[in-house]
Amino acid sequence: MTDTVIQIAQLITNKTIMAKLVLHDNQQRIALYFANTASLNQLVRAIPGARWSRTLKAWHIADNETHRELMKIAIDVKTYTPKDTNTFANETPLYIEQFTRWMHSRRYSEQTIKVYADAIIILLKYYANKPISEIDNTDIINFNNDYIKKNKYSASYQNQVVNALKLFFTVVKNTKINIATVHRPKREKRIPNVLNKEEVSAILNSLNNIKHKAMLSLVYSCGLRCGELLKIELTDIDSKRNILRINQSKGKKDRISPLSDKTINLLRTYAKAHQPERYLFEGMQKGMPYDARSLQLVLKDAVRKANINKPVTLHWLRHSYATHLLENGTDLRYIQEILGHSSSKTTEIYTHVSTRSIRNIVSPFDSLDL
Repeated sequence: MTDTVIQIAQLITNKTIMAKLVLHDNQQRIALYFANTASLNQLVRAIPGARWSRTLKAWHIADNETHRELMKIAIDVKTYTPKDTNTFANETPLYIEQFTRWMHSRRYSEQTIKVYADAIIILLKYYANKPISEIDNTDIINFNNDYIKKNKYSASYQNQVVNALKLFFTVVKNTKINIATVHRPKREKRIPNVLNKEEVSAILNSLNNIKHKAMLSLVYSCGLRCGELLKIELTDIDSKRNILRINQSKGKKDRISPLSDKTINLLRTYAKAHQPERYLFEGMQKGMPYDARSLQLVLKDAVRKANINKPVTLHWLRHSYATHLLENGTDLRYIQEILGHSSSKTTEIYTHVSTRSIRNIVSPFDSLDL
């Protein structure tokens, strides 16, 4: 046991350095994470066998009993030891670490990384006593039938799990899974939930708080997703050109949305009253974005005050905006651009809820001699 390792163990106790078990180049290693300073780099470099990893962006050292005991390695599954016969406890933390780092390196969103990692953890926990390398396509089919369908999870959730495991087993090369033969469930063909203009007006008019009114008005008037609204910065608004810039939205795409004069005037009134510093809508702490859960509660309260007995969500306002544009005669191609849809097929769902053409259809019932 060297003095260097003892010093590092003390720094880990002080939380100056974080030690973590990782799987690197198919070997168990202990990665050391810390602020990039010359003194710490020099200290870690002095450990026999210490190596720098550009993939991990960390120094890593041999995983042995001495290092583990001294550094009090912190891992999510505390039962993890090389001797443990439980595959979930033994393999999962290392593979999940590798998987999440792989997604981070390819700039997947934090939400996608969390959803995919959680889905894989559920799958591997289901096969806790089976080595990951032995999981095959039959196991996936059984998992779909005996876990997802048995627990009555939706087809969209099953689709997320399939997306996650396809990606995971692409990263984990030593596997019996044939990715090409793993099929997604048939998509449910649902039409979007839409409010009429009177209902939208009632919701927005029920709001006395200018900030709350401005937020929900902007969601509807630009067809925004919740996350897109909360990420808007003051510099994203071009009032001279009546344009709102939406940066790196779903699919990491930028787009612009038209801003009406009425919307701009409402935003000016709000900004004058609240004086946001960076984000257009900030929470209690200046310079930090408004909380998504709080916004959902604002909408829920507004729907209640408007006496609308429907389970309205923020996304209903986006659907309503698109449908009302279509009913006003806006070309589907423009609606697709405004909403940020990659495929025109996604935008075409609004033709199924628009009443512009349906209202012109005369029912044969009206011609009956009754």
